[in-house]
Amino acid sequence: MNLDKQFNIQRPDRTKYWIKFGLITLIMAALYFIAISTTNLSYKGSRLSAFDLFKRLFFDTFFDATVQARIPMYIGFMFETLAIAFAGTLIGAILAIPVGFLAAKNMSGHLSSIGKGILNAIRAFPEILFAIIFVASVGMGPYAGVLAIGINSIGMLGKLYSEVIESIDMSVVEALKASGANRLQAMWYGVIPQVIPEFSSYAIYRFEIDVRASTILGMVGAGGIGAPIILASNQRAWEQVGMMLIIIIVVVTVIDYLSAYIRKRIV
Repeated sequence: MNLDKQFNIQRPDRTKYWIKFGLITLIMAALYFIAISTTNLSYKGSRLSAFDLFKRLFFDTFFDATVQARIPMYIGFMFETLAIAFAGTLIGAILAIPVGFLAAKNMSGHLSSIGKGILNAIRAFPEILFAIIFVASVGMGPYAGVLAIGINSIGMLGKLYSEVIESIDMSVVEALKASGANRLQAMWYGVIPQVIPEFSSYAIYRFEIDVRASTILGMVGAGGIGAPIILASNQRAWEQVGMMLIIIIVVVTVIDYLSAYIRKRIV
């Protein structure tokens, strides 16, 4: 016996679904065809096969005497990258606090649109664009990288901070005000203790992101290990590039594990 007829079960009509799916597929295929046909894409080949390139990057690098002699220098560049990321994250984490409070609707009311507009304007640009601007204005070196990381971090951390502030328990603040506390005291004793753990967690997570970002900023002259990577790759010194990539992988992996452990203890 047909169970659908017995229990009067109506199967959903999927005709509209398949029509939408077909139209989206056709549109995507048309856009792909237009993009390929209107751009001059040509593969000129490579002198190295994929296997040879991988071998030079991650195998021959351990047997190259020049690379072994330069490992301390590469580690020094990596420490500079970490310093840039740390300083930039610290600047961003501090400056994002007032902007986050301004963007939180339960704190600033109608003025929150101003704070959100500031954060959206900052987040509209990637770190590398800020790095190019600061390299042109203050010169090449770590200082430009710190400024780029710091300004860019304000946008992301400020948005996260504002969401944390908007989700706090306002009854604590109201109770403090009812007991005679002024606005500053209510903020200090009612809001700050609630947001500090998540603020710290987000700042640590942002530091992870900034470590990765600061390796890229060096490629435009903003200090760190990015500059020697681009120079070595331009010279086709793949063994040197491979050693620096290995150092980056090791350091980023260690930072990920440590930050995950710290964030679990904080939150």
